Amino acid sequence: MRLRNVSFLTVLLFGLSGLVSLSWYTAFSSSRGDVVDIYQREFLALRERLHSAEQENLRRSKELNLVLEEIKRAIAEKQALRDINRTWSSLSEETRLKLWNVNSSKNVLQLPSIFHHLPHLLNREDSLQPAIHLGQGRTGVSIVMGVPSVKREVHSYLTDTLSSLMSELSPAEKDDCVIVVLIAEADQQYASSVADNLKRLFPVEIQSGLLEVVSPSVHFYPDFSKLRESFGDPKERVRWRTKQNLDYCFLMMYAQAKGTYYVQLEDDIVARPTYFTTMKNFALQQPLEEWMILEFSQLGFIGKMFKSLDLSFLRDQKFVVHLHQKHCDRQKANLRIRFKPSLFQHVGTHSSLAGKIQKLKDKDFGKQTLHKGHANPQAEVTTSLKTYQHFTLEKAYAGEDFFWAFTPVAGDFIRIRFFTPVRIERFIPALEMSDGREGTSC
Repeated sequence: MRLRNVSFLTVLLFGLSGLVSLSWYTAFSSSRGDVVDIYQREFLALRERLHSAEQENLRRSKELNLVLEEIKRAIAEKQALRDINRTWSSLSEETRLKLWNVNSSKNVLQLPSIFHHLPHLLNREDSLQPAIHLGQGRTGVSIVMGVPSVKREVHSYLTDTLSSLMSELSPAEKDDCVIVVLIAEADQQYASSVADNLKRLFPVEIQSGLLEVVSPSVHFYPDFSKLRESFGDPKERVRWRTKQNLDYCFLMMYAQAKGTYYVQLEDDIVARPTYFTTMKNFALQQPLEEWMILEFSQLGFIGKMFKSLDLSFLRDQKFVVHLHQKHCDRQKANLRIRFKPSLFQHVGTHSSLAGKIQKLKDKDFGKQTLHKGHANPQAEVTTSLKTYQHFTLEKAYAGEDFFWAFTPVAGDFIRIRFFTPVRIERFIPALEMSDGREGTSC
């Protein structure tokens, strides 16, 4: 009996042990399955990240290769230009002329470029880059007005000229034109001083894009000491005439892409009211193929309008004039149309050619209204100057007439006391001496 009980207990123990083992195995198997699933998911995520990283690496590698190619190309171009400059500079003038006549391609005819006319430009990479450039780079306008200006020994008329041009423009006209001032001086210190003065006097016009100021590089000009004398003129006059032609060329090259028409002006003129719209309408009325020059003044190169598309031809003609010094008045006469009355008057007396006095006046300009009244804020005006006849300071401030007084002495004053605070942006008195000499503006 006891033996049978022991056997039963033994069987029972073995059964319990098996059951425990089976439960443990089942739990272990289930746990191991979960871990495998986790590892498998992490492996798939890792593989996806590696694939994305590989694609990103390939993309960036392509971008870096493109950048590297651009850098190599830029270096190669710069080195090639240096090699050309070095080689060209080492050639004699005779060899250079011969090379111009050698066909480097299958074309029978070779088109000239600026370097054919001015080979010295190849000696410097920056010869065609402006040394000074102020403005917003406005393009797409109807008319571009070019105003070349040089240093005059006695008096500069530039700021008065710009004031006249811009004061006669309506807001809509100011948005449809560009006035480009060329400071045509190799003296960079002088050019910078003029540019700074214009920036101070006309900040709004420069910021809006109406006014731009440029000055050529000192390397744009050739060696003037090697010019041939012509027309029996002394060397200084030949130099002055040649440089003037080159100044016009630089200005035309800069202005060509900015507008439909280009008008050549000078820095010592005054303009008629509504001159801009008058020029634009007159140009639009002319058949394009029947004119090359529209003249809005009979004097010199003042008020001469060209189609911007024709500036390349005109510029090349001026380069030819620079090289050969030939007149072409007869050819121009067949393509020019004169507008009357003149829209611009020459007011300067001191020429840019040292020592030359020229009192040229355009008879077709008509009588210009010398007085232009302004709407001034209310104020009390007083002066210590002795008034001449009825030309009082009160009338001038009210916009009724001039103020005319006897010669001032040290300590004299003009006082303007505003009744309410006024913000003054600019003060420009127009002065004239009793002997007819022009005063300065400030």
